[in-house]
Amino acid sequence: MFHPLLLPTYLFAIILYYMPSSTLTLPMSVRWIVLAMIFFTTFIIPTAAAFFMVRLGYLDSMEMDKREQRGFPLLFTGICYAATSYLFYREPVYDAIFYFVMGIIAAAIFLAFAISQFWKISAHSIGAGGVLGLLVVLQKLAPEAMLIYPIIVAVFLSGAIMSARLALQAHTPEEVYAGFGCGFLLALGASLALW
Repeated sequence: MFHPLLLPTYLFAIILYYMPSSTLTLPMSVRWIVLAMIFFTTFIIPTAAAFFMVRLGYLDSMEMDKREQRGFPLLFTGICYAATSYLFYREPVYDAIFYFVMGIIAAAIFLAFAISQFWKISAHSIGAGGVLGLLVVLQKLAPEAMLIYPIIVAVFLSGAIMSARLALQAHTPEEVYAGFGCGFLLALGASLALW
């Protein structure tokens, strides 16, 4: 339910349907199409690719428990996310917030890829920290959006996600906390260009 590949869809659902209409020029009638496209490019395609990698024997499982097997799936996912960000940038119908947010998410995936070359950092925690950081950034950019409630929910969900990763012994505390910090600080750091 809170797999890292689903987090972009949840975040853009908040942007598309929670943010006030004054912050977006995209007509309400077509927003579901944009959300479906985001779901397809950020979840369906990377998941299908991982499935085929398992079938071909490149991965032991969809969970990618071994650090050595995370590289190519993360790189492929980062490319999918970067391509989506570029699509948002290229088409003038999309507001700048679309490629800004998707670009930061893509950068988080590439960061996870780079760190995974030598350390098994928690991608779940990077995603949770990134979502929370982006919600804080969006609240700063559009205070009228009243994103305090999604931020509170994100805080609790981040704690639940990190606790689950520790309970499952999928990561050490250092890998979980470092992942959260990387995602959160990446979002805040990238936003400095806007402030």
